[in-house]
Amino acid sequence: MSQVTPEVLWAQRSSSTDPEKNFIYLTISVPDIPKSNLKLDIQPTGLTFTGHSDTLKKTYHLDLTFYAEIDPAESKVHHTARNVELKLRKKELNEEYWPRLLKDSKKVQFLKTDFDKWVDEDEQNEAPEDDFSQFGGMGGMPGMGGMGGGDFSGIDFSKLGAGDIPAGEDDEDDSDDDDMPALEGEEEAKEAKDEKDTTKAAA
Repeated sequence: MSQVTPEVLWAQRSSSTDPEKNFIYLTISVPDIPKSNLKLDIQPTGLTFTGHSDTLKKTYHLDLTFYAEIDPAESKVHHTARNVELKLRKKELNEEYWPRLLKDSKKVQFLKTDFDKWVDEDEQNEAPEDDFSQFGGMGGMPGMGGMGGGDFSGIDFSKLGAGDIPAGEDDEDDSDDDDMPALEGEEEAKEAKDEKDTTKAAA
């Protein structure tokens, strides 16, 4: 039976200081393949995948050589009914993105950018937390949900809204000042009316 190369989607994150934020997202689109029918071999320099779908009567095979090394021991795999998802830890901490996934710069038709997960290199700190939702229930992943909260530590909140606070207080003070003369005027009018009523009563 002939082998079919599955579609592969990829995205990445990078960090020069935090290994947890220095990884490759890889999604191998292989529907209807039970765990018993797949073989996945992850090595520092690449991976090999073979899987057979009884319902589709297809055998998928994939052999990738990465642009740079990964750490298989820290990489995670999540198998679903539609695909095999991988979170591959980059071995070298580097703030810069890999220029490409594969060692060979030649373009391959089966490899595509995963735009659902991709963020630009300079916007990584703003990546939403749900980037990690698909990896829930995998071993060795506690605390991942908190990464999004940590990402906000690099944001200077004083520039985002704190500057508006003094202006708001000034507005409130101004409105209070505006109200005071009106109140005083009302008091004077009331006093004048009381004096007039008193004069009428005396007459």
